[in-house]
Amino acid sequence: MRKSIERTPMPATRQPIPTSGDRRTAVDGNPGVFLRELRTEKGWTLAEVSERTRIPVSTLSKIETGKMSLSYEKLLRLSQGLEIDITQLFAAATSIPAATHTATGRRSITPAGEGPSIKTATYNYTYPSADLLNKTLNPMIIDIKVRSIDDFGDLMRHSGEEYVLVLEGECEFHTDMYAPSHLKTGDSAYFDASMGHGYVAVGDGPCRILSVCSATDADLKSALHPVDAE
Repeated sequence: MRKSIERTPMPATRQPIPTSGDRRTAVDGNPGVFLRELRTEKGWTLAEVSERTRIPVSTLSKIETGKMSLSYEKLLRLSQGLEIDITQLFAAATSIPAATHTATGRRSITPAGEGPSIKTATYNYTYPSADLLNKTLNPMIIDIKVRSIDDFGDLMRHSGEEYVLVLEGECEFHTDMYAPSHLKTGDSAYFDASMGHGYVAVGDGPCRILSVCSATDADLKSALHPVDAE
C-alpha cells in the first residue's frame, strides 16, 4: 500500500503596501510629459502652476524635463492644485503614445542686422524670426551693456530653459546658484532659466551673445524692463 504524501501548501505571495515614502515607481516613467501638455493646453506658465500647487518653479521645471521623480506628496499637490484625478499622473508614464511629427513648412529668414529690438538698462535685444508666432523656441541676439554685476540689478528669471553662445567678446555668466563663469567667444552654456541669471560684459570691447529660450514670448517680455530709446 502506498503512503500518501502530504504537501504543505505554499504561502501566497503578498505584495508590499507602498508607503508615502516609496510610492514613486508608478510615475517614474515621465509624468513631466503630461504636466507640460496640460500646462500648454491651459496656457499656464510654470509660475502659475507653482502658485496652484505650492511646488517651486525650479522643481516643476525639473519634473517636466524628466530630471526629478515625483514623491507621493508632490503627486498629491499636483493633482489637487491642478484639479485633476490623481490617476492621470500615474497613467501618464505608460499611456501617452509616441509622438508623430508632420512637417508644417514654417520658416523664417532674418537678414543680418534686422529684426525688432528692445533696449533695457543692461542689454540691447534683437529678435530674429519675429514674424513667426507661437514658436517653441525664442532666439535673441543680445548686446551686453552693463560691465559690473553691481550695476545689473535683480537677476533675470523666467520659465523654460535657455542656451547661450558668445558670438563676440567675453562675458561673465552669473546665477544665484553657482559661482560666476567666464565665457569667451565660442563658449556656451545651457541652464534652467527659472534660476536667477545675468550676463556682464568683460573688458573694453563689445560683447554680443545669442540666447535661445524655450519660454514663450509673453514670459520673456514680461521679465524685461525697456527704457526709452536714446
